[in-house]
Amino acid sequence: MPKRVRISILHSGFPNRTPIHYLFEALSKLGLEDGRTATIDLLGGEGDTNRLRALVAQIGAQKPDVIIAITSPAVVALKEAKLTIPVVFAFVPDPVGLGIVESLAQPGGNFTGVTYSESALGGKRLELLLEAVAGTTKVAVSWNPSFPGHADALENIRAAASARRIEVFSCEIKGLEDLEAAFDDAVRSKAQAGVFMADNVMFGNRKRVAELALQQRLPTIHSFPPEVEDVGLMFYGPSNGENYQRAAALTERILKGKRPGEIPVERPTKFELIVNLKTARALGLTISEAFLLRADRVIE
Repeated sequence: MPKRVRISILHSGFPNRTPIHYLFEALSKLGLEDGRTATIDLLGGEGDTNRLRALVAQIGAQKPDVIIAITSPAVVALKEAKLTIPVVFAFVPDPVGLGIVESLAQPGGNFTGVTYSESALGGKRLELLLEAVAGTTKVAVSWNPSFPGHADALENIRAAASARRIEVFSCEIKGLEDLEAAFDDAVRSKAQAGVFMADNVMFGNRKRVAELALQQRLPTIHSFPPEVEDVGLMFYGPSNGENYQRAAALTERILKGKRPGEIPVERPTKFELIVNLKTARALGLTISEAFLLRADRVIE
């Protein structure tokens, strides 16, 4: 491995509002320390397509040894740019469907990474929400139709809800300007709980999302741990820490000479349930002791 390698981390949203430190820590443990053995550039598209394209062009000109791409829009932008630089992706639910890799077992090309099924998680999140909020008969689902994976997750939630005779109210949120109206509509529809699927903009404004959920007294389950740390009620999904550790390990393998197209795309093995008990109390919600015992973390 060269003494000083260059790694570009491209996030389509706001990387500094995420637990990106997990990735830097994982890289450092593998001997890839920013400023010492590696030059690591952290770039965020901030939910802006034009900004994301400009960053991809910048990366292409800099020619790093490896790109770590976080979230589907970042990976798609890199694929469309037809760069030949090796790419490791993370938090990309459907890399085959997006045309990023040929298959999970044999990616081909210059992409590999860590994936998970966002659509399959939709039904599981609904199930956990119904367990936590007893007596729920109607659930609001907030989603962005243009964000990869959201439409499939909605269909999975609808199927799971139908099997349980639960009504689903769809709330489309295409931008920040839709957020307050979506919560108003959910409450007017008499939804008793909500599944909130964040895109880059919503994740970057997750504190506002949590504030609105509290104001409207709507218990919500979310896609990423920081949303619950910032007063959302619950999270269920793949471990952020494990995803970043595996992305770092794949990066190291490529820097040691392995071709990304020959490295199978990995799936997470660790899933976490996090409950914010302080939020539950603020909502006047009593969550059973048995449910809390199943949680990997309870925020008091």
